[in-house]
Amino acid sequence: MAVFNHPEFDNHEQVVFCSDQETGLRAIIAVHSTRLGPAVGGCRLWNYASDEEAIVDVLRLSRGMTYKNAMAGLPLGGGKSVIIGDAKTIKSEALFRAFGRMLQRLGGSYYSAEDVNITTADIMQVNKETQFVAGLEGKSGNPGPFTALGTYQGIKAAALHQFGSAELAGKTVAVQGLGSVGYALCDYLHKEGARLIVTDINQASIERAISQFGATAVGLHGIYAVDADIYAPCALGATLNDETIAQLKAKVIAGCANNQLKQARHGEMLRQRGILYAPDYVINAGGIINVACEMRSEGYNAVESTAKVNAIYNTLLNIFQRADAEDKPTSDVADVMAQEIIRRGKP
Repeated sequence: MAVFNHPEFDNHEQVVFCSDQETGLRAIIAVHSTRLGPAVGGCRLWNYASDEEAIVDVLRLSRGMTYKNAMAGLPLGGGKSVIIGDAKTIKSEALFRAFGRMLQRLGGSYYSAEDVNITTADIMQVNKETQFVAGLEGKSGNPGPFTALGTYQGIKAAALHQFGSAELAGKTVAVQGLGSVGYALCDYLHKEGARLIVTDINQASIERAISQFGATAVGLHGIYAVDADIYAPCALGATLNDETIAQLKAKVIAGCANNQLKQARHGEMLRQRGILYAPDYVINAGGIINVACEMRSEGYNAVESTAKVNAIYNTLLNIFQRADAEDKPTSDVADVMAQEIIRRGKP
């Protein structure tokens, strides 16, 4: 399979394929850019259907981290890693330590952290073999709560721009995905008085949301067509495509999932339908902002981290206003803004 000519390659600086026969580790580390600083991005453990699917995912996620870190004003580049396998069966200290040795060989060009199916405890195992990790217990810890906070602030900014008010009381929000971040987001929304429609692959999570938030549950594929003001994709990517966009009744899309647009052209499709899209790598930057605060020479400060996460609100308002002024999709405008920062060489 071609890598350099792959549509998602986008001039990555490094793509490293890692294998350890003893532990069964199969991993891919992608470093998109170190122009603004060392590449930072989480590690995802997923049972990919094919190696090609894993490559596409890590390349897209890595590029997204470059843009995410730039737009968040962080002195960091972008990278990502994936471990291929079933999280229920392959996790072990030996596997994570083998992954840590792979990171160590990169010499600091890439720092890893938590992502899907990876916990702070797992990262502590990786840390036994390398210092090139972040989001450690006793420091910034789990980035999920900060991702949820930033997404909540982003939804409020999108509501202000689209509906004229940041208030969410009485608004209906369709949340796709009730993992740790999606569930924490529901808590914010419920406390403000939003009505919740939810879906997830885990029935226990759905039942918990019904009990705790009074949420209404729908099937996995029914979430797109529900009568909602806001659609919040909080599961895996590419849920915004030709089929699903045609079903949407929501006028705002703002959620914490990565790579929400299946193709770049879907940003224009949303604009044509009058749907305001909060670019994913901007709205979901809370976690990496918190991790970056751990990496500072001054040390971690939760108050400063929270203030920087809350600033996602204003960053999105700037994107929305520029998109209106230029009559362009918000996704395209965010890309251009990120590229401008990267060309300058500093956030």
